[in-house]
Parts: sequence; C-alpha cells; structure tokens
Amino acid sequence: MRPKLHPYKMAHSRAPQSNSTFQCPAFFILTGIPGLGDGQAWLTLVFGPMYLLALLGNATLLTVIRIDSTLHQPMFLLLATLAATDLGLAASIAPGLLAVLWLGPRPVQYTVCLIQMFFVHALTAVESGVLLAMACDRAVAVGRPLHYPTEVTKARVGYAVLALILKVVAVVVPFPLLVARFEHFHAKIIHHAYCAHMAVVELVVGNTRVNNLYGLVLSLAVSGVDILGIAGSYGLIAHAVLRLPTREARAKAFGTCSSHICIILAFYVPGLFSFLTHRFGHHTVPKSLHILLSNIYLLLPPALNPLIYGVRTKQIRDRFLEMLKFRKKPF
Repeated sequence: MRPKLHPYKMAHSRAPQSNSTFQCPAFFILTGIPGLGDGQAWLTLVFGPMYLLALLGNATLLTVIRIDSTLHQPMFLLLATLAATDLGLAASIAPGLLAVLWLGPRPVQYTVCLIQMFFVHALTAVESGVLLAMACDRAVAVGRPLHYPTEVTKARVGYAVLALILKVVAVVVPFPLLVARFEHFHAKIIHHAYCAHMAVVELVVGNTRVNNLYGLVLSLAVSGVDILGIAGSYGLIAHAVLRLPTREARAKAFGTCSSHICIILAFYVPGLFSFLTHRFGHHTVPKSLHILLSNIYLLLPPALNPLIYGVRTKQIRDRFLEMLKFRKKPF
C-alpha cells in the first residue's frame, strides 16, 4: 500500500504557481513526472528493476575484469571505465527517482540539487567520451591489427581516460555555477524527477540566455563531436572489413564490434530523441513524455550495457561462468 504524503508536501504539490519570487530557496521540491498523479507509483516496477540490474550487472562486470588478469587489456579497461560510469550515473539518479515516484513530491536541498545536476551531466558526457574511445579502439584493432599492441596500450588508455575526466569537469562545472549566480526564483517546485539543468533554469528570475546557449552549445559540442568521431571510426572499420578476402573473415571482424554497436544504439537513440523533443518538440510532445524519456535515457544504458557485454563477449561470459561453478563446488 502506497505511503501517505506528509501534509506540507501535499500542500506544495497542489499549490499553483504564483507570481511571487523566492530568494535562493533552501530546498526545491521534485514532483516526478507531471500529469500522472498517483499512477506514477507504478513506474517503480519499471525503474526499480532497471536500477537493480544496473547495480548488480556493472558491479559484476567490474569484479570479473578485476580478478581475471587476462582481461587487463585496453579494450576491457575501457569497458571497466564504462561500467564504473554507469554505476555512478544510476546511483546519482535512481534513488531519488524511485522515492519521488513511490512517495510523491520530495524536497531536495538547494546545494544537493546543484551537485546532482553536475554529476548527471558530467557522467553522461564521460559515457559519451568512453564510447568514442571504444570506437577508436575497435578501429585500430580491425584496421591495423599488427600495430594494435603497440599503438593501444594500457598506459595510453589511462591517459586518455584521465584527459576525458578533466575535460568533462572543465566544461560541466559551469552548469551549476551559472544557476548559482541567480538569487531569486519564481517557485520552489521542479516539475521533474531529478534536478535537470533546464528544469531548474525555468524557475530562475532573470535573463537565462547564457544558460540556454551554453546548454545547447555544450550538447552539440560534446555529443555531436563524439557521434562524428564514432561514425568516422566505423567508416574506417567498414572500409577495412570490406577489403577482407572471405565472408567468414568479414563476419568475424564485424562480430568484434557488435557489442559496441548495441551499446551505442542504447545510449544515443533515446538521448537524441529526448534532446530533440526538448529543444524542438516541446509544443507537440507532452512534457510528461519528455521527462519519462529523459529518465529512460539515463537508466536504460547502465542496465543494458553489462548484459550486452556479458552475453556477447566470450572472455567475460566464460570467466563469469567459471566464477559461478567455483562457488557451487562443495567444501
């Protein structure tokens, strides 16, 4: 049976938006997915298993890669970075999302809201960058297999991941800072399930042109460049594969990239749809659908990625089955 809301939360959730302003509120109130009312509690049956799968799947993937020294190779180190990013992304979104869906509108401290804003945008940017790095890794493995061991090393992967993290921190830090510069807000109620940048900006009293422009430019610069890089890498892969002499060799080469292609589709297709509906379809696409898609975009890849790589990558699958057999052995 669904718990009852605290009276002050119910009052806030029913209160209409007024023309009054608030000076830097101590907290905001997240309402979840607007328009669904009590029905949004049923969405916990969707997002709850996704969160559990993301936690268990990525933790298992990291454990398998850590304990098996034969997997300490550049490709699997990138995969471990992806799994760690997915864990962070799921942990930054899902607990608050499930609380809002099940318990109704919930307060979130102003500072915590800005911190969540930073981590959500930073981790999605890191994930996009890791997918680009994995595409480049596959392009070298397929196009220049003899040079792969010398051109793609563990040290170079480590430097690339460090450079990616530093770049992401530098470009995402302005998001909360641009919001923190405002001192007055139209309301305390955020009609969203988490502290999305644009959802908070909508409450600001003042000129938000810089916030809007920076959000658009950053989305195009980060995701756009990564998508072009991934497309270019797979163009090189396709060119190299089509030059192979036999059908079996071409199928084997494409097979080494199939898992990565599935992950790219799971990450970018919902993300692009969410971005386009927010920027250009807000008059035709219901806000509830947009918010639902944005949450799916953030939680679906962390849930699917370990399944895709666990099922389709032979080394990981075999090592995981060995771990299960070892635990079943009688003492």
